[in-house]
Amino acid sequence: MIPGRPPARPASAPEPDPTADQATKDAMSNATTVSPAHSASTASTLITNIASLVTNDPSLGDRSPLGLVRDAAVVIEGDRVVWTGDQSKAPATDNRVDAGGRAVLPGFVDSHSHLVFAGDRTQEFNARMSGRPYSAGGIRTTVAATRAASDGELEANVTRYLAEALRQGTTTFETKSGYGLTVEDEARALRVAAAHTDEVTYLGAHIVAPEFAEDPAGYVALVTGEMLDACAPHARWIDVFCEKGAFDGDQARAILTAGKAKGLHPRIHANQLSYGPGVQLAVELDAASADHCTHLTDADVDALASGRTVATLLPGAEFSTRAAWPDARRLLDAGVTVALSTDCNPGSSFTSSVPFCIALAVRDMGMTPDEAVWSATAGGAAALRRDDVGRVTPGAYADLTLLDAPSHVHLAYRPGVPLVGGVWRRGVRVV
Repeated sequence: MIPGRPPARPASAPEPDPTADQATKDAMSNATTVSPAHSASTASTLITNIASLVTNDPSLGDRSPLGLVRDAAVVIEGDRVVWTGDQSKAPATDNRVDAGGRAVLPGFVDSHSHLVFAGDRTQEFNARMSGRPYSAGGIRTTVAATRAASDGELEANVTRYLAEALRQGTTTFETKSGYGLTVEDEARALRVAAAHTDEVTYLGAHIVAPEFAEDPAGYVALVTGEMLDACAPHARWIDVFCEKGAFDGDQARAILTAGKAKGLHPRIHANQLSYGPGVQLAVELDAASADHCTHLTDADVDALASGRTVATLLPGAEFSTRAAWPDARRLLDAGVTVALSTDCNPGSSFTSSVPFCIALAVRDMGMTPDEAVWSATAGGAAALRRDDVGRVTPGAYADLTLLDAPSHVHLAYRPGVPLVGGVWRRGVRVV
């Protein structure tokens, strides 16, 4: 696992949605909890009778990359995992939860999303499904709606989609700006995002702002100057859409280099719509991830295999645009670290469901169920350079997903079925 840092503060967990469907509530009731003996902040909880536990520690269980432990148990104390192993050897605890012979895995780590937006692009999607190809220009529609929205409207949207993702097992997420494209609107987008997560990305370089259509160099100067100054205090990462119709390699290098000088670490939208310099640039600048990676040369694959940059694949985008699928098998066979994420955004991938993306990756991208689950948990953590999430081992955050199934394989085996029956985030059951 790539070493990372714990967040400066735990990201706020959205409150469970009180309107959750009855089936989910019924599934939750199948687990039995003994009343705590101490306060939630100090009490220990044993989750036992786990049919299969994905730890993502290859030193455990079956010694695979998933570190799969059968007939397992987990002990949580405070916001951390303090013990994992065979349920027959579990220590005594204050609380006890019976998993009912179901599977437990790390909470999903969604390392690429665009949740600070307003508006709707249903008409664009409908037209595209009727034969119109996708291009980057659709972003401008969301830019107009986002600029017109109030802070409260943006906050409500973020909260809604985070609660939706949480019910589907996502406990850690990254999200970006990129739908404001003015100094004020980009900064407020990041302030909204930072209220919910430490994994905040400045994406002023999503497309060239409409006002600068005839002066892209002027917009790059704004993104690397006044806008960067206003946004850097609210972000950890900087990103750029390196693509025809957005920013070329030289512009992307200037933007990411300026961000690094301000203490922001690079990520990059790379090689989504066509072959281009994005992946090579990502490796050159030690970007944490190159995202999309749909059109790759052999040199691109070799570069990713030789560096630390994670290839983050976003199958929801290919599904929603009827584009060619990324070749995950090619990347994995070359030794590239692969993450799976949703790319949740209103235009090209309007899904918050990591389980859906796992099913797509297995069905259409050449991944095994084990590989897809690893990439959606430990892979996402690697793309955020974190080692405190994406695994169920002592010292990691107690972020767990309980499936209404005996195995993680059911995430691909039963696509579209709401299998998440429980979620713990930072040691607290939130679903």
